[in-house]
Amino acid sequence: MYYDLLSKLKNASRAEKEKMVLPFSKMDLAVLVTLAEAGYIKGAEREAAGKKSVIAVRLAYKDKESVITDFKLMSKPSRRLYIDYRNLRSVRQGHGAAVISTSRGIMTDRQARKNKVGGEYLFQIW
Repeated sequence: MYYDLLSKLKNASRAEKEKMVLPFSKMDLAVLVTLAEAGYIKGAEREAAGKKSVIAVRLAYKDKESVITDFKLMSKPSRRLYIDYRNLRSVRQGHGAAVISTSRGIMTDRQARKNKVGGEYLFQIW
């Protein structure tokens, strides 16, 4: 799930890795594509590694500093958090992003407000 994905992204960026490889999951790929559109990573692609599929993630850096500073999980398996688009607030005064799982797919808080759709509030990243 994306819980483990976020900590792996943070650790790899702190270690200044250029690329990392993760086991394939549709949810992880959707989250990574959303993070790539928001500019937190350069890109994520599905690759075949033998009989199994993996996700290759290219990390983004700005002035040799990681773009990803930290994250906060909002919805957890023990406590799901659902939010309406009218109640979405900016993260870190607009310097961060919230990722939401909606009926139209996974998107950032800006996209959810634009499309007027709410859903499960997954996490915040900055």
